[in-house]
Amino acid sequence: MTSKERFLSAAKNLPVDQTPIWVMRQAGRYLPEYRVLKEKYSFIQLAQNPDLAATVTLQPLHRFPLDAAVIFSDILVIPEAMGQPYHFRDQGGIEMEFLINDTRSIDKLSTDSILERLDYVNQALRLVRKEVPNQALIGFGGSPWTLACYMVEGGSSKNFLKIKALAYQQPDLFNRLMEKLVTALVEYFKMKIQAGADLLQIFDSWANLCPAKDYEQLSLQWISRIIDALPSGFPVTLFAKGVGNAIEPLVKTGAQVLSFDHTISLPVVKQSYPQIAVQGNLDQNIMHLNLETIRKNACELLESMRPYCGHIFNLGHGILPETKIEGMETLIKTVQEFR
Repeated sequence: MTSKERFLSAAKNLPVDQTPIWVMRQAGRYLPEYRVLKEKYSFIQLAQNPDLAATVTLQPLHRFPLDAAVIFSDILVIPEAMGQPYHFRDQGGIEMEFLINDTRSIDKLSTDSILERLDYVNQALRLVRKEVPNQALIGFGGSPWTLACYMVEGGSSKNFLKIKALAYQQPDLFNRLMEKLVTALVEYFKMKIQAGADLLQIFDSWANLCPAKDYEQLSLQWISRIIDALPSGFPVTLFAKGVGNAIEPLVKTGAQVLSFDHTISLPVVKQSYPQIAVQGNLDQNIMHLNLETIRKNACELLESMRPYCGHIFNLGHGILPETKIEGMETLIKTVQEFR
């Protein structure tokens, strides 16, 4: 099988010759060649220049025999395209240029011309598609709830009180914001499909902020609407962090692949929902340890998934900047040699 065939077969819950592997944030700060580019360009400059974004996307594939490329971008390109720019704080973290906190600020957000404003992503996808015909190409975006968390809080936050206040005390305004985000994301994802993406991944990174009883109302209903609006059967992966108590509602969204952090047992998920493909979920912190520990833990995860079809190997979250190249090499070799 080619890498692309292997990856898409696993996403469809079909048998494969070996477990496919890619790594969240595989294009980025742990790579020395990326750090060289960062000496010349900011993250936003890299992401908004199609040639540079394509270069960064391809860097890990030039080093490692990965089964998929994931386009170098950020989930916050959507609020920016809607009229709420962002930047990175000097001390770390994200900051939006203004808060979304009332009718006026929500009215300032526009879903017109989303595709024109995000054409740089379209161009980058098309450049990468030409370079990796035999590997899967992943496009991604944030969930409406996760994007709203940044937009309402004004960036990174310690407690996320503002988004809870909007959702619970001003539900009409909250719903207006979510409707706009769904409209923008559907356009954005359809553009990625037309540009050559083989699979879409939705990051609900702040899913764990939702009380279990309200998770469907606050987040999953909006994700379901996005998936329903995409071409029938197009593969979508949903990564929802820290919501192991909500697997059945996650399944009901229509996502073909569920991606989990390292706190969830993938075999337990497969035993209950054999029709769903799963992705993950080696603890990303293990990548800091010695090579034998990486190898041992990867083999244990692979062995636990031996009875099941539909497994895409990944980390529980994004690879950390401190990860050594040798650790990544060991992980990929372990997965690809496992039988």
